[in-house]
Amino acid sequence: MSIAQIPARLAAGAFVLNAGLGKLDLPEEGAQQLQSMGSAGVPQLQQLSPQQFKTFISATEIGVGALLLAPFVPGWLAGAALAAFSGGLLNMYRNTPGMTVDGIRPTQEGTAVAKDVFMLGIAGSLIADSVISKGRKKVRKAFTS
Repeated sequence: MSIAQIPARLAAGAFVLNAGLGKLDLPEEGAQQLQSMGSAGVPQLQQLSPQQFKTFISATEIGVGALLLAPFVPGWLAGAALAAFSGGLLNMYRNTPGMTVDGIRPTQEGTAVAKDVFMLGIAGSLIADSVISKGRKKVRKAFTS
């Protein structure tokens, strides 16, 4: 992990981890509402019971948050996990009626979910930094040999 990744990984990791921990105590009614929204982006989620969905979504968020916060996890791997997670959230946002004005711009209700585009941007930055850093190391090694 490069030093440049630390602020993004801390911010996104703490945010996602906290969200996952908060969902551990979600009542069944809340889990049903969340599952209904989530299945707009990933239809297979409807096959789960609300309890299974709650366990799945909280474990996913805790796992992604922990990956981002763990310094020994390569940036490309943490970025890939965050990209998959935020991509699913943005797909839900795009496919849930009432979330967008014109398919892209958020409504008042969609603004809370549309902010997940920042997580996708962070994921892209983590992956790009990992690729660029790896290339720099190879160039440096070639010149020092």
